[in-house]
This record gives sequence, C-alpha cells and structure tokens, in this order.
Amino acid sequence: MVDQWKAPAEGAPTVGDDKSWKLLEKTLLAGVQEQRRARRWGIFFKSLAFLYLIAMLFLFTPLMDMERSATKGAGYTALIDVQGVIADKEAASADNLITSLRAAFDDPKVKGVVLRINSPGGSPVQSGYVYDEIRRLRGLHPDTKVYAVISDLGASGAYYIASAADEIYADKASLVGSIGVTAAGFGFVGAMEKLGVQRRAYTSGEHKAFLDPFEPEKPDETKFWQGVLNVTHEQFIASVKQGRGDRLKDKDHPELFSGLVWTGQQALPLGLIDGLGSASSVARDVIGEKELVDFTVQESALDRFSKKLGAGVAEKLAMWMGFQGPTLR
Repeated sequence: MVDQWKAPAEGAPTVGDDKSWKLLEKTLLAGVQEQRRARRWGIFFKSLAFLYLIAMLFLFTPLMDMERSATKGAGYTALIDVQGVIADKEAASADNLITSLRAAFDDPKVKGVVLRINSPGGSPVQSGYVYDEIRRLRGLHPDTKVYAVISDLGASGAYYIASAADEIYADKASLVGSIGVTAAGFGFVGAMEKLGVQRRAYTSGEHKAFLDPFEPEKPDETKFWQGVLNVTHEQFIASVKQGRGDRLKDKDHPELFSGLVWTGQQALPLGLIDGLGSASSVARDVIGEKELVDFTVQESALDRFSKKLGAGVAEKLAMWMGFQGPTLR
C-alpha cells in the first residue's frame, strides 16, 4: 500500500488559522475598548476642568453690585469696614477704601456713610490718602455725611482716617487715640560679634546704609531719623486738628498727641469722639436709615489663598529686621 499525501482543499481553514484570526480579533477588540475608555476618561476630565473653571469664575466675580441691586429700600446707609493694618496690598489699603468711598458717594440711595473701624493703624501715607479723599468727597457731596464708628480699636493711622469724618462714635470700652509715630527694628551687632559673623556691605553714598541693623548706630543718623519721625508726627497732628476743629480739647490736654490711648468713655470729654454708639445705632438714630449695605471691597478667593500660602513673607521679614519706615501705631 502506498501512502499518498493530499494537499488541503483550497480555501479550507486550518486549526492554526482559526487561532490566528481569533487572536487578531481579540487584539483589535481590546484596542477599540481601550480607545473607548480613553475617550470616556477624556470627556470626564474635560467636564471636570470646565466645572472647575465655572467655579473659579463664580468665586472671583464680585457680588457686591448684585447685593446692592437686590436692595429695594428708597434709601440706606453705606457701610465700609476698615479692618486690620492699614497698608498697601492689605484689606485696609487706600486703594480699597477709596474705591468703596467713591462707590458709596456715587450711589443716590446712600443717605450716609459709616466707616466701621477696627484697626491699630499702619502706613501714614495710606492713611493720608484716605483722609484726603474723605474730605474731598465731603466737599463734593455736602448732604452725605460720613460717620466713623470705632469698635474695638481705632488707634494711630486708624484715628487719622476717623478724624476726616463729620463725627466719630465709639463704644465706651473702645480704645481710641494713639496719635503718634513709631519706627521699630532690631540691632544684631552684639549677637554677630559673639557668633563671629562679619557684616560686609558695599555702598556708594555716605548714608546709604543708615540704620543698618547689623552695624552700630551712628548719632548723626539717629538724629536725622528722629527728625523724619517728628515731621510725620506734626503732619498727623495737623490733620487731626483740621478734622476735629474746636471739638478737640488739645489746649487743656497736650498729652492727646503723646501716643497714649483712651477708652471711648474717656475719649468723649477730651473731644476725640462725638458720642457713644455702634454702626447700627448710628445708622438708625443719627442717619435715620437703619438698613446697612456693605460697600467694602471684598478680597477675591485668589487673594485669600495667596495670603494663606504666605505671599509677601520675605518683604515683611525685611521690614521686621529693621528696614521698616514710619508707622502710625
């Protein structure tokens, strides 16, 4: 018997071909499924980014105008908060306060403006900007009165601002005054000598590095700096006298300009304030419009987030180490 080999019929599938086709099919299906998953995740993340963008826009959009437009009364009292240190880039900066003041005076429904103050003071420049703007707006709008209301503390630069108002009110236990100027720092000369550290500063200008905390004090530079503080103090006193006028009992009490503070109850007979009260009582009993509408410029969420991360730490550290200018505190 002779074995004869027969070739497979043309077109007939083999076992190996079936496995190859199934493997190829599975590979293609897996690729399609992976593309579908990637597409679904892409849609998910794009949607998430879109929702995040909408949320950020909502947080960063000022809502003060919406709140004011919802007020239906014929008139109301504008409320502006002066909170914290008065300095550039702070909540109580001149830019923020002046923006709030102009918005309040431009609103025809505002019958009076209340500055609710709780501040230890700060920059004489920022305080002076706000002082001048209040007096300018009072001249343009003589029928709209400005009332400063001190809550816990209205000292130094904060009182500088308050003195520009038509009248000042405070609680009987509020701290009022501190009409003075300070510039503080530290001296590290002794500590550096003990540590064996040498200060190397190269300047062009005889007094370019004056008041350097790492160098011994020089009498002539100290005298010069004291003169700068005295001039700033005189400017402060002149503004307070101009704002308070004959109500201030400074002739009988020269200590008013010594930097001391008084309670609201003590400040009343001294002429530092005109009466005792709160923001709501002044709006109700003095202005005659008990409804308070907040015109304070609100910090954005981004500003608050930046502050929490410590933005400006290096700048503040440099100031604390002796590079700080005059401060009304």
